[in-house]
Amino acid sequence: MTASQADPSAAAAQSALRLMSQHGITPSALNYEVWFEFHLGRTPALNAAIEARIGGGGEVDDTFTAQLHEQYFGDAAASAQIAITGEKIARDLGQVLAFMRLSEEKSGDYGRTLESAATDLNRGLASDQIQQIVSSLAAATLDMANHNQHLTDQLKKSSREINTLRASLESVRLESLTDALTGLSNRRMFDEALRMRIDEARAQKTDLCLLLCDIDFFKRFNDTWGHQTGDQILRFLASALQAHARPDFLIARHGGEEFAMIMPRMDMRGAAQIAETMRAAISAKRLRRRSTNDDLGQVTVSIGVARLAPSDTPAGLVERTDTCLYASKRNGRNQVTTDATPVLYVA
Repeated sequence: MTASQADPSAAAAQSALRLMSQHGITPSALNYEVWFEFHLGRTPALNAAIEARIGGGGEVDDTFTAQLHEQYFGDAAASAQIAITGEKIARDLGQVLAFMRLSEEKSGDYGRTLESAATDLNRGLASDQIQQIVSSLAAATLDMANHNQHLTDQLKKSSREINTLRASLESVRLESLTDALTGLSNRRMFDEALRMRIDEARAQKTDLCLLLCDIDFFKRFNDTWGHQTGDQILRFLASALQAHARPDFLIARHGGEEFAMIMPRMDMRGAAQIAETMRAAISAKRLRRRSTNDDLGQVTVSIGVARLAPSDTPAGLVERTDTCLYASKRNGRNQVTTDATPVLYVA
């Protein structure tokens, strides 16, 4: 039984270690995380960066791997847990690989025993000699069967442990991509998703719109009612955005009181309608302070929406959307401005 037959995760892990060895990369936990993810292919941008480097003949070493880890996995809150879990995975895999090397040697010895017995039996031996060879073969076969059973048990045990550790890593990775206060995606996840959605829109020749939303006079709420009430308002806005989003939209806390919504396969008309419906629903709601039931008054938002243009980079699309958001604020707040609006702002 091979590792790949026992568990696909073990095969993926072996391939990752093999690639690291091929490029002379130090087998540390953080380096392993990058190459294990590369083999799984779940992060297209990471795979594209590595393939471009290899295809261009660039150096693929510890420094390059560290840069990739910082870009795609770098999160201070998660790095300690990832390192610990990665080291456990590497240790378990090392044990499995060592045992498999021993199994290969054992199989070779058994094969040589069979070959030798076949040669001897072809020589026309006496019955007592044949009996001795048969006894030897029986002992060798029993020993090999016991070893194979041990290997099977070891692989099952390691597979269970690796799957548990992988789930732990996935949980930590998910936490590192989530805003703790609102439960939405965080800025890091937004940046990664926007790059992927732009690539997808261009490959499939579909529309893509980006929405940026900012709470009007948020500092005034914080100064008047305190940060706990400010947090309540942020969670309210997160809930309102989720209520008006399609399942394939990504909603993220872009920073502070600013939120973003990536809207794949959505033209400007549809995006503007969603933005206006959302703006009206938010402004129609009157919030109360949870601790005292005080009336917080009306909460409004300013919104900017832009459609992906052929020349846009991710940063360029964000900048154009932010210009629309700024225009909404300059023109009086509590409104939606798109990049199709004739006059973006007044002086």
